[in-house]
Amino acid sequence: MTTPSIQPGTRADVRYLLRLGDACLVLSHRLSEWCGHAPILEEDLALGNIALDLLGQARALLTRAGQLDGQALDEDQLAFLREERHYLNPVLMELPRGDFAFTQARNLIVASWLLPLWTRLQDSADAEIAAIAAKAVKEVRYHQQHAAEWVVRLGDGSEESTRRMKDALAQLWPYVNELFASDDVDAAAEASGLGPAWSSLKPAWDAAMDEVLAEARLTRPKDTPHVYAGRLGVHSEHMGHMLATMQSLQRAYPGGVW
Repeated sequence: MTTPSIQPGTRADVRYLLRLGDACLVLSHRLSEWCGHAPILEEDLALGNIALDLLGQARALLTRAGQLDGQALDEDQLAFLREERHYLNPVLMELPRGDFAFTQARNLIVASWLLPLWTRLQDSADAEIAAIAAKAVKEVRYHQQHAAEWVVRLGDGSEESTRRMKDALAQLWPYVNELFASDDVDAAAEASGLGPAWSSLKPAWDAAMDEVLAEARLTRPKDTPHVYAGRLGVHSEHMGHMLATMQSLQRAYPGGVW
């Protein structure tokens, strides 16, 4: 049985929320891949809990996006029944999980971006989003602290851990620019009071990252000019493979319930 794919509308407010919701959803899935594979039991639990926090944020955002879209789409339809090109997460979130250093470096980059974003979304003109943000900001503050501790521990640790953290940052840094790329969707969100333009988050992110990297005795990688376009639906080769796994149950048993 073929499950029909759904396509959200093109409203700027819907796309703004999908970008953030998809970012949380996709990174949550990547972190869930650590279940049973983390280097210590405590981290197995910690990464699983962070994944669940992000999943909860994604559920709330996708639900609100579906309400605003006007097609009566729910969180499950938006999570599991879209084609790859209709997901709007930054490419950074869909990269394979990598090693433990890669995961903690990505968690730090993303949490240091989400923290100022959720902080400002607490003042959103959309009361639903403001309420979601009030809960999410507390969760992401912990995510940022947890990742920062590991980046410092590994960056200023053994020769091997330092090398791995430097390699992780070098791999991730070319994808950072997309987190601060603004366009008409951002402009509309800012004008309506829904949320801030992503570019306005850069100073807070820079300050947070520079503080952690200095404590870890790590040199900040050089910025690159390229901007990926996951937020426009243009993804890496990794996204399709991830979706095939993530969507398999829903597409095999459409509308299935426990």
